[in-house]
Amino acid sequence: MSILQKFSLVLAGTAVVFISANPASAVSLTKGGSAPVAGEGSKSTIPGALVVDFNSGTATDPNGFVTYSATNGIVQGSQSGEYATPFGDTSKYLTISPAGDNVAGGTGSVTLTFAKAIDYFGLYWGSVDTYNFVDVYSKGTLLKTFSGSDVPGAQATGSWTSNADNVFVNILAGSGESFDKIVLRSNGRAFETDNHTYRLADVPEPTSMLALLAFGALSAGSLTKRKSKMV
Repeated sequence: MSILQKFSLVLAGTAVVFISANPASAVSLTKGGSAPVAGEGSKSTIPGALVVDFNSGTATDPNGFVTYSATNGIVQGSQSGEYATPFGDTSKYLTISPAGDNVAGGTGSVTLTFAKAIDYFGLYWGSVDTYNFVDVYSKGTLLKTFSGSDVPGAQATGSWTSNADNVFVNILAGSGESFDKIVLRSNGRAFETDNHTYRLADVPEPTSMLALLAFGALSAGSLTKRKSKMV
């Protein structure tokens, strides 16, 4: 068997592996953002990221890529027993409380649906609690759930003033991966966040990758036939 024939078989085999493989997701959560910006709290330092800061008083993305399922949780300041402003943040932010609670943001959860796949999402997480959750989805499949207990270094005690419990967190997709929906939810009062930040992914569609592999295999096979005819 010639080298070109072997190469053709390798490419074809790679295409089969690409179809059948279903690798585990490598979505990760890290801590890290800018030093607090006066009145705005901490912000993302990820290059090329887009921001929703709620300063307009609505959960509306000025960039046009993300839609929020609920918008009644945009508040400012603190309300005893209901919500607390993230430390150093005097601007408007999003709060979420359990569904049915007669308070601002009493929807239980807020879903962020992205018009295009993203590979990064970040947020300034105020008064981190164990009952705050972030669900990460791709094409309807839950990839990962993070709670306040997963924030590196956080005590998750709901402290209004602790640096450990008022932090910017970054959720990153693994190499070649992406996601398209984030669900923020809370089983208690409350889940306060600001400066939602995301980055559009540049991930080739699986069908495009498969077509490229198949084309390579066919091209190699064609070249092998032409070489054999010339012998």
